[in-house]
Amino acid sequence: MLDAIRWDSDLIHRYDVAGPRYTSYPTAVQFHTQVSAFDLLHALRESRKASRPLSLYVHLPFCANICYYCACNKVITKDRGRAQAYLQRLEHEIQMLACHLAPGQLVEQLHLGGGTPTFLSHDELRRLMAQLRLHFNLLDDDSGDYGIEIDPREADWSTMGLLRELGFNRVSLGVQDLDPTVQRAINRMQSLEETRAIVEAARTLQFRSVNIDLIYGLPTQNPQTFSHTVDKVIDLQPDRLSVFNYAHLPERFMPQRRIDVADLPDAESKLLMLERTVEQLGNAGYRYIGMDHFALPDDELATAQEDLTLQRNFQGYTTHGHCDLIGLGVSAISQVGELYSQNSSDLNEYLRLLDSDQPATRRGLICNDDDRIRRAIIQQLICHFTLDFGEIEKTFCIDFRDYFSEAWPQLLGMASDGLITLSETGIEVRPAGRLLVRAVCMVFDTYLTRQNRQQFSQVI
Repeated sequence: MLDAIRWDSDLIHRYDVAGPRYTSYPTAVQFHTQVSAFDLLHALRESRKASRPLSLYVHLPFCANICYYCACNKVITKDRGRAQAYLQRLEHEIQMLACHLAPGQLVEQLHLGGGTPTFLSHDELRRLMAQLRLHFNLLDDDSGDYGIEIDPREADWSTMGLLRELGFNRVSLGVQDLDPTVQRAINRMQSLEETRAIVEAARTLQFRSVNIDLIYGLPTQNPQTFSHTVDKVIDLQPDRLSVFNYAHLPERFMPQRRIDVADLPDAESKLLMLERTVEQLGNAGYRYIGMDHFALPDDELATAQEDLTLQRNFQGYTTHGHCDLIGLGVSAISQVGELYSQNSSDLNEYLRLLDSDQPATRRGLICNDDDRIRRAIIQQLICHFTLDFGEIEKTFCIDFRDYFSEAWPQLLGMASDGLITLSETGIEVRPAGRLLVRAVCMVFDTYLTRQNRQQFSQVI
């Protein structure tokens, strides 16, 4: 079992820089338009030949209300009918990609994200799942990890019953903060009772896992009020929590321009919020998985971390990183073999491409040998806080010290600062460095420059 993380303010101030979250390496910033639909279809056929299992991600971009903090690809509308045209194209995409795969390739993981997936009517959700089952080999024995993101304001007991009937066994609830003043500042009024009702429904209907998302650093938040929110969420006993740092980037995300900068907590207040949250969750028995994620000790993520099988991809921490990931819908990202590909993020272009009987692929990247080496290193560090040089050398036929000679001075500096333990055989991220593991990973990121770091959020 990993030692508990340790809070070190001096270390945090020294290494709290902007950097990637490493749901992939190379990151999506490196995607380019030379990757085409042809590359995706070729990768799918290779997946079929290898009979690799699948993970499906379906992006449903619609929301009835705008949340000012949100940086997701979304469509804000009160017109529920707009989903119908989108679903028609989505079904066409499902058919178009599935025909390049083998019927025997099992879908071990499925996730519906958004937007707000429960924006869809019950009939539309049934229709979508019927299409997925028709064209992909979905498991019907409840053994798969089939999850959906839920806005508790857009769901009730009947919705939860339908989702369970359709095969979902995991739910992720957006909460962010339970303080009414904060909720007004971000335009997301959501009572504790609404959230509790969905959690209770999930438990009664025997969903396998409940995740709750929180965000610290939102307007009008302070350490005391956020601590109250965390206490209330702990009382709900979710299996997992994601506690994200709000990144205020109004030049990139228009809804954030409605947030008054004067209402944002300062850097020290944000650090205190995180410090207290780490303490509260630790005292409540939650394990720090990494990268803002916490889980109860018997959760699959915690046990996978214990036995060194935890992985990370575009769906976050996962036990299904061995699967080929097929992204469906506007802006969705696929990872098939060594190919990353992303659909158009523009809804009109996405619809137009599918109307032309073309996959909606807009950009991507094919990993080279160096990418594969660095990806393996970053995966090990970000999932297990340790790296065995010998394992990397054996897998990729390199001399680690020679291959990464330019990184060695930085690693020595991190070791001197107490962030890592560096030996002749490997790296171990120390308890005080685990909150800063992104900074360690950045040492091995050959694409990262001082200029493009500004596209990413702070480590803490």
